[in-house]
Amino acid sequence: METRLILGDCRGELKYLPDNSVDLIFTSPPYADSRTDTYGGVKPDDYVKWFLPITDELLRVLKPTGTFVLNIKEKVVDGERHTYVIELILAMREQGWLWTEEFIWHKKNSYPGKWPNRFRDSWERLLQFNKTRKFNMYQESVMVPMGDWAERRLKNLSDTDKVRDPSRVGSGFGKKIANWIGRDKAYPSNVLHLATETKNRNHSAVFPEGLPEWFIKLFTNEGDCVLDPFMGSGTTMRVAQRMHRNSIGIEILDEYYSLAKSQILPELDIQEYQLVLLEKREKYETSQPK
Repeated sequence: METRLILGDCRGELKYLPDNSVDLIFTSPPYADSRTDTYGGVKPDDYVKWFLPITDELLRVLKPTGTFVLNIKEKVVDGERHTYVIELILAMREQGWLWTEEFIWHKKNSYPGKWPNRFRDSWERLLQFNKTRKFNMYQESVMVPMGDWAERRLKNLSDTDKVRDPSRVGSGFGKKIANWIGRDKAYPSNVLHLATETKNRNHSAVFPEGLPEWFIKLFTNEGDCVLDPFMGSGTTMRVAQRMHRNSIGIEILDEYYSLAKSQILPELDIQEYQLVLLEKREKYETSQPK
């Protein structure tokens, strides 16, 4: 497996990646007005304009069968939710993306909080985008133990209810509870219950390894390529490496790039890759019209 770590601004570095070369993009960019001390902070009103050139490059490098999962969350401004996430979704659809699904990350260990007009957030969005309607998805890889769910449900249902409400878009298997009797596993919902990262203090916004791991299982096979254009301290890269996926991580801050490099790649591999990257840049620059 090959793991590439790139120090630089993804708005420029993505240009050096080939078209249709990535199977999964999993990333969490700085949210609006967040991480001001480290990433400068992008204002909510400017967020879509700032992010669209990035998603344009991501659309180019993603394979037609690939998936883009974006971890993002809106914020409260002047007592109400800002709409920059919704605006970004609409703008990306105009750009050519399909907004295929939305997952919710429920933060199980979120501590209590209260404001005058709201409570503390304990969830974040994971937006799924695709280039085409036919993309790779390996649902069996994320199935969960069935337990006695089906048996308990059937005890409270009439014979009619056991087979009612068949799906209008398929065989109806998923909605017929009786079909799940005797099975060991079931498909999960689109709500992921994971505790936030509490041990890694090397980055201001670290997500748990279980988050990228779940989506890497769902959308890739061993040997596929995973890209994180906002690598941070390298969580996605470490998980991809452990799961035998090729990966590319881009980070603009030298501090986090060095941290990820020290945890993921031997120094020799870094030197070798930097030489290859330099050759690719020179080739790209010489091919551009003057």
